[in-house]
Amino acid sequence: MIKNISGHLPGIKTLIGHLLATPSVSCTNTEIDQGNRQVIELLANWFSDIGFSCEIQALEQAHTKQASKANLIATLGSGNNGLVLAGHTDTVPYDDDRWQVDPFTLTERDDRFYGLGSCDMKSFFAVIIEALKGIELDRIKQPLIILATADEETSMSGAKAIARSADALGINNARFAVIGEPTDMKPIRMHKGMMMEAIQLTGQAGHSSNPALGNNALEAMHKVISELMAWRDELQSKYHNPMFEVPVPTMNFGHIHGGDNPNRICGSCELQIDIRPLPGMKIDDLRREMQARLKTVLHETGIQFKTMPLFDGVEAVETDSQSRIVRLAEKMTQTEAGAVAFGTEAPYYNALGLDSIIMGPGSINQAHQPDEYIETRSLNPAVDIIRQLIAHHCF
Repeated sequence: MIKNISGHLPGIKTLIGHLLATPSVSCTNTEIDQGNRQVIELLANWFSDIGFSCEIQALEQAHTKQASKANLIATLGSGNNGLVLAGHTDTVPYDDDRWQVDPFTLTERDDRFYGLGSCDMKSFFAVIIEALKGIELDRIKQPLIILATADEETSMSGAKAIARSADALGINNARFAVIGEPTDMKPIRMHKGMMMEAIQLTGQAGHSSNPALGNNALEAMHKVISELMAWRDELQSKYHNPMFEVPVPTMNFGHIHGGDNPNRICGSCELQIDIRPLPGMKIDDLRREMQARLKTVLHETGIQFKTMPLFDGVEAVETDSQSRIVRLAEKMTQTEAGAVAFGTEAPYYNALGLDSIIMGPGSINQAHQPDEYIETRSLNPAVDIIRQLIAHHCF
C-alpha cells in the first residue's frame, strides 16, 4: 500500500510509476499472457484509502496457467444519477528489442512519461485519483463508480463480466460513463464496430491431371471472394457516416490458405476477413446475411462451408449528440464530439443504459507502439476536466 504519513496518496508521477511497474500484458498467446490481478489490487488499495467501497470481481473463465484476471468496481456515494469512470488495466505485448527504455519503469524525458501502458491507458487511473484530491469527498451524493477491467486488448472479458452482473454491482445506479481511452481529451461519442470471421470451404482432393477426380475448394473460394466484394460494395452504398475519416463500412481480406501441393486438387481452403461496421449496423445481422450469401453462391458447387467468428466482435457505438454528458464534455473542452475507428468497451456500457463517451489523456497514435509515452502537459488539463465532471454529476 502506498501512503504518505498524512494518509494521502502520492503525486501523479509516482502513481503512474507504480502502475507501469506492475506488468499486465493481455495476449491470446498463453505463453505471453499475464494476469492483471496485481494492478487491480494496487488500485483497490488506493481507492479504499480514499474512502471508496471496493469489490474485486474475479474472471473465472480468464485464468490460464500464468494469468489471474479480475475487475475492480470502486464506489463512492449512492443514488440513481451518478457517473462511471472506466478503463482497462491490461496492455498489449511489447517487442523488447525495439524499446529504448525499460517498458516497466517510468522514464521521464523531453516532457514525456515513457512506459508500457503510459498512454493506453494506466495513466487515466492516476488522473482520476489526482482529480479526487481536489474534491471535498463528503459532497459526493450521487454514485461515483470506478471500473477497472481486464482483457480489453483481447477478448473484452472484463467488460462482458461487468455487463452480466451490472445490477448486483450497482452500476445501473449511474447514468453516464466516461471511458478514458487516449483521445487527447477530445470527446468521442461514436466508433465503428469490429468483427473478424473465418470462412472454411471443404471440397474433394484429387490428382490435378483430372479435375473430375475432385472438387476444388480454392476455385470455390474465388466465387466466395467475388460475392463478398459485391456485398461490400452494397454495404458501402447503403451506409455512410461523414463523421468518420473512412465514412463507410470496410471489409478487409486479411488471410487465406488452402491446399498442400500444386499437383493436388485443393481439398480445403480458409479465408479470414475483418469487417468494421458503422453505428446502426449489427454484427448478428451481418453474420446472418453473410451466411445467406455464401449458401446461395455455393449452392450448386458441392462445396461444404462453415463460418466461425475469430472472436465475439465489438458492436459499433453511438451516443446521442444531445446527451447531457456529450454536451457537457463539448462545453468543457471547447471541442465538438467526434468519432474514431478503434473499438472500446463503450458498447457494453451503453447497453446498460449509460450514456457513454470516450475521452482520456494521451494520443492513440502512441498506443501499441515501442517507447509508448504520454505527454506530461496533457495530465493537468485532464485532471481538471475529470474533476469538473465528477462535481457536475455527483454533487
